[in-house]
Parts: sequence; structure tokens; C-alpha cells
Amino acid sequence: MCIGKDEWIYKHLECTCFGNNINMTEKIYNNVYKCRKKKGVTQEELAQAVNVTRQTIIAIEKGNYTPSVLLSLKIASFFGLTVEDIFKIK
Repeated sequence: MCIGKDEWIYKHLECTCFGNNINMTEKIYNNVYKCRKKKGVTQEELAQAVNVTRQTIIAIEKGNYTPSVLLSLKIASFFGLTVEDIFKIK
């Protein structure tokens, strides 16, 4: 694990479940920034390794974009971690 649990970046998500008009707010936390810094790679290097733009990595690190399952798996693989080590829902 790259960071302590108090250092997660988070984003609030609101969703409506299957047309039932049930709104739920969940927080998705990520530590992509800390993992990247610990590994000593740039945003551009990470972006190239997982086949996205640097702007996508910036948005993920800031909590402005929640990556797809595929991209989450690629990021986790790059760092040699599990998706759960990098992304948390609370």
C-alpha cells in the first residue's frame, strides 16, 4: 500500500439505481498520486504505460474522474498492487 488511510483523495458520486429514483452518495478514494510519487514516475510516464492522456491521470489524481474497471486494473498492475489497494469506496 502506498499511503496511510488518512491521505486518500476522494470524490463524491451520486447515482440513481435502476430507475427506482434512489439517490445514493458514495465516496471513492484513490491514492494514485502517492503511488506514482513513491515509484518515481511522472504523470506522462504513467499515462503512456496505461494508454491514456496525461490529462486523464491529472483528473484521476484530483478526484475529478473515476476510471473504468479496465483502466483501474491497468493502473493497479502498473504499480504491482490490487485495485483495492489504490481505490476505496466509503
